[in-house]
Amino acid sequence: MKNIPIILMGCGGVGRQLLQHIVSCRTLHANKEIHLRVVGVCDSKSFLVVPDVLSMEFNDTFLTKICQIKSSNLSLQTCVESGKYEAFPYPESTKKITDIAARLAFTLVDCSASSETIKVITHAVNLGCCAVLANKKPLTSSMEEFDNLFLQPRRIRHESTVGAGLPIIASLNRVISSGDTIFRIIGSLSGTLGYVMSEVEDGKPFSEVVKAAQALGYTEPDPRDDLSGMDVARKGLILARLLGHRMDMDSIKIESLYPDKMSPNKMSLKDFLANGLPLLDNDIEERIKKASSNGNVLRYVCVIENSRCKVGIQELPKESALGRLRGSDNVVEIYTRCYNKQPLVIQGAGAGNDTTAAGVLADILDLQDLFS
Repeated sequence: MKNIPIILMGCGGVGRQLLQHIVSCRTLHANKEIHLRVVGVCDSKSFLVVPDVLSMEFNDTFLTKICQIKSSNLSLQTCVESGKYEAFPYPESTKKITDIAARLAFTLVDCSASSETIKVITHAVNLGCCAVLANKKPLTSSMEEFDNLFLQPRRIRHESTVGAGLPIIASLNRVISSGDTIFRIIGSLSGTLGYVMSEVEDGKPFSEVVKAAQALGYTEPDPRDDLSGMDVARKGLILARLLGHRMDMDSIKIESLYPDKMSPNKMSLKDFLANGLPLLDNDIEERIKKASSNGNVLRYVCVIENSRCKVGIQELPKESALGRLRGSDNVVEIYTRCYNKQPLVIQGAGAGNDTTAAGVLADILDLQDLFS
C-alpha cells in the first residue's frame, strides 16, 4: 500500500469538500493500493497536526468533524483534543509546516484564497515535497516568485486553478509537449460571467441577471468581485505563463463591467445593488443589440494571442462553441497548428466546490509515483 501524507491549507468550501472526497473514496483508493494520510490541516488562524507525522494521521471520523466545525464558521482550535493533536497559531504554523517538510515528503494542498502561501509552498517543494493548488494567487504573484516556485515543476499540479476540474491545463501541457504550436486561446473562464452574459442575451436587464446570479450563489457576496474581471485575469495569467509568456497582472488589459466610481472603496454594496447596478443596463443592452445585428452574441472572455492577454466582452459568432454557451459552464477554444480551422474545445462545469475538489483529488493521485 502506497501511503501519501497530506497537509491541507484552507478549510473553506473546496477544502472541506476535498476532505469529504478523501473519506468517501477510501475503498476506491484501497483497490488502487493507495492511502491518503491526512496529517495536518490549516485555516487562516491555526494549524492542527498529529503529534507524530511519520506514523499517525487524522482518522475519518475526525476529518468529518473538521468539516462540520468549519461549516459552522468555527476555528480549528475547537477541534483540539487534549494529548491527541497539536495546534499552532498563524504565523507559527508556516514554520511548523517547513519543519515537517525537512523530515517528511508530503503533498501540500492549497485550497485557501491567500496570497501569502507561496513562500511555504516554495520551501516545501524545494525540500522534496509536492504541491497541489486550487488557489490561483501563488501562481499570479511576481515572475521571480513564480520562477522560484517552479524550479521543480514535476512536483507541482494546479489543474483546479483554471476551470475547476476541467482538463484545461493538462490538455495544454500535452499540446506543448507534442511540439504543436499554440497560436490563440479564447475562453469563457468564469461560470458567473458566463451565466450573466447568456441570460442578458434573452433580453433580461443586466442588473436583474446579476441579482439573480447572486441569489443562486453564483457570485461572490459582493458581485463586483466577479464583475471586475480580476478572477478571469488571474486564470488568463496562469495560462499565459504556461505558454511561456513572461508577464504580470499589470500586462493584462482588463475590462471591468462597472466604472471606477462604483468600486467597493467608493460605493457601498447596498448602494451599488440598489442604485449603481441599474445604471449599467442601457449600455449592456445597446451592446447586445449591436452584436445581434451582426449575427453575433456577447461573451466575457479571456484572449491570449501574440504574447498578449486581454479580458473583457467580445462579439462572437452564435454558432461557435463560445456563442452556444449557456449557463455557468466554462468553454475554452485552443487554436494550434494541428487544431487550426477546428479548435480543440474543452467545455463543462467550471465552477463549484464539488467539481474543484474532485480536480484537486485527481491532481494528488497524479503525483503518486513520487511517493514510495
